[in-house]
Amino acid sequence: MSSVIMLFQSKFSALLAASFLSVALIGAAHAQQSGLPINAAASVNGAIITNDMVEQGIKMAISQGQKDSPELRQAVVQKYIEVLLLSQRAERDGLANSEKANTQLMLIRQNYLADLELSTFMAQNPISDADIQAEYNKEIASLGPQGMLVEYKVSDIATASEADAQAVLGRLKKGEPFDKLAKSVSLAPNRVQGGAVGWVQAGQLPPQISAALVNLSKGQVSQAPIQVQQGWYLVKLEDKRSTKPPTFDQAKAAIRNAIAQRKQFEFLSQIAKESKIIIQ
Repeated sequence: MSSVIMLFQSKFSALLAASFLSVALIGAAHAQQSGLPINAAASVNGAIITNDMVEQGIKMAISQGQKDSPELRQAVVQKYIEVLLLSQRAERDGLANSEKANTQLMLIRQNYLADLELSTFMAQNPISDADIQAEYNKEIASLGPQGMLVEYKVSDIATASEADAQAVLGRLKKGEPFDKLAKSVSLAPNRVQGGAVGWVQAGQLPPQISAALVNLSKGQVSQAPIQVQQGWYLVKLEDKRSTKPPTFDQAKAAIRNAIAQRKQFEFLSQIAKESKIIIQ
């Protein structure tokens, strides 16, 4: 049943918007509910749709803008029925044993378990208001006597190797525009914007990049390629400005997210260190 649940979750939005079962099917399902287990909302050829599954579906629908109602509950049950009918037919037709199906089911399971592990880790290592306040105080203290926040307008070019980055740096020194090179050679998604990252704070960047960035003048490119976990980077400082820092209440949500991302990164890094990883 777990694969059915995950398939439902991945297809829920589309199925909720486009039901193709007839009203007759709804009536037939209600007519056959007697004799079901206590926690069962419905069954399809003996496969049980539990009330817990229905509650999960309702929560998902509400998170997507739907309003809780008896009609929504009925719609969620019907979507589960549709998914079970189709998945059971796929089993009967031998599709479940295809290489494509096995690969997709494996990926769905792995992604679900990865999200579950991270959410479990965060539940066991919660972020307190004291943690957020301490982080805010540290950021404010780092601003110096003027108490102003420095932001950098950055562009970058990502390459797979140091040699590739050195080649790009050579072309930049010969006068080729940074944005045009980013569009043609960068591996990062922002290549379509000419490598533009936008306004960031030094603390939002990997330490290797921020260390180089704070020493650049406006319009200057990093003197050498910078290695980070994702590859090799060249960074250009487009502009720099000072702004008044946000209040604690204004920054609280962003700080919480930043701490969560850092905790998750450190957790994943520790797992990677304890594991044997081979990349071809």
